[in-house]
Amino acid sequence: MNFKPKLEKKDDGKKVKNYEPISKYMAKDLITFTAESEITEVIDTLLKHRISGAPVLNEKEEIIGVIDDKDCLHTLVDSVYHNVPIRKRHVKSYMTDVYKTININADIVDAASVFLKSKYKRLLVVDDKGKLKGQISRRDILRAIKEVNRTDWKKQD
Repeated sequence: MNFKPKLEKKDDGKKVKNYEPISKYMAKDLITFTAESEITEVIDTLLKHRISGAPVLNEKEEIIGVIDDKDCLHTLVDSVYHNVPIRKRHVKSYMTDVYKTININADIVDAASVFLKSKYKRLLVVDDKGKLKGQISRRDILRAIKEVNRTDWKKQD
């Protein structure tokens, strides 16, 4: 089987590949936290919404990091080994500033390429000004593959 990309003509008459945009598959209504959010609130929210992590934004709604389930595991160690009460801890103590962004104009092939070349499980989707617009995960790309497989793959003889 060979993948047949959709081709679209540009103004100059050249044909270019046109794959499905990531905006079609990304999560748009994200749960976010601030650096001052209580870590217990984060844990409760992650469990309630069955998500593994979320972006952390500052007062200007700029991305300053992410907090995920692995980061939250540190609270147990802090509590048990360092006798630090969990309820008094904030996101800023556990979040990481290691994350990857992708432009909202990218397509599913661009996103898949980033995932294949990195350890990231999710990419934060931003506009041209760097404003958070959503998130795309490896699972979202799997959904895209399933749809592309139904519509765009042609059997070659």
